[in-house]
Amino acid sequence: MPTDWKDFPLSGGLVALFDDVAVLARAAAASVDDIGVAAARASAKAAGVVVDDAAVTPQYVRGLAAERELPIIRRIAVGSLRNKLLILLPAVLLLSQFVPALLTPILMLGGAYLCYEGAEKVWAKLGGHHDADATGEEALPDEDTVVSGAVRTDFILSAEIMVISLNEVVDQPFVSRAVILAVVALGITVLVYGFVGLIVKMDDVGLRLAELPRKGVARFGRGLVKAMPRLLTALTVVGTAAMLWVGGHILLVGTDELGLTILYDAVHHLEEAAKAATGALGSVVGWLVNTLASALIGLVVGAAVVVVMSLTIHRRKAHPTSETTSR
Repeated sequence: MPTDWKDFPLSGGLVALFDDVAVLARAAAASVDDIGVAAARASAKAAGVVVDDAAVTPQYVRGLAAERELPIIRRIAVGSLRNKLLILLPAVLLLSQFVPALLTPILMLGGAYLCYEGAEKVWAKLGGHHDADATGEEALPDEDTVVSGAVRTDFILSAEIMVISLNEVVDQPFVSRAVILAVVALGITVLVYGFVGLIVKMDDVGLRLAELPRKGVARFGRGLVKAMPRLLTALTVVGTAAMLWVGGHILLVGTDELGLTILYDAVHHLEEAAKAATGALGSVVGWLVNTLASALIGLVVGAAVVVVMSLTIHRRKAHPTSETTSR
């Protein structure tokens, strides 16, 4: 008779089953690690656009009541997550799987829209155009309009993030690709809008610190309050520049991928020449040259779109047709 529990067939089957479960668990853990590493790598590649996204968003809550800032940012964050998970993730995965050639033209359309938004803000600043009410005073922004505009801009930036991330994991199986992109979408959204929420509430933190009895802390709090308007103004400028830069870069890379290499080659040549001429600072200077060239392209394309929109859609809105007026 068997004297050890391992001698029983049923027990032996259980041991084999436990061994199989352990192997599967180790494989699953390795898979999770791989997904985490791939998501981190993909996020790092999209870091430039993430910074742009974080710089663009604070301008949308300027002029709003302080108690409405975080609720508005939360609404934008929810819209951003919806953009990434419900629209962009399935679209990017399906396009990359079945018609990858369409990814570049679609992304270029989004880039042109970013250029248009950036150029329109530059034009409004240079021309001194401001929304005003009937009394001539500057009108407070409507929350729904603010959220819809921010989510619309976020859609383009999110599309760029998702495509850059996809390029880093394109060799992964379809399901792994989907999981990695979902992790990237969630992580970047939390990071960007957490940072934005912190930035816009720093003045409230400063006010609290200014009320504390310790002089050094109170002085720091007052300095923080005074600095925040300047910081938000700077972020508005950075955000506008980021729209032009990212939009121009999308168009620059897109034309090269479509076979129109003249513009990309010219910028690349300038970048390499700047690197070679500046020694140890070559990489930084080369990046600046590429960035400035992309922003200039974005400004030119955006200005062209602004002119077209002003002569067509905006003019029709401002001056209804005679037929409509007669009615």
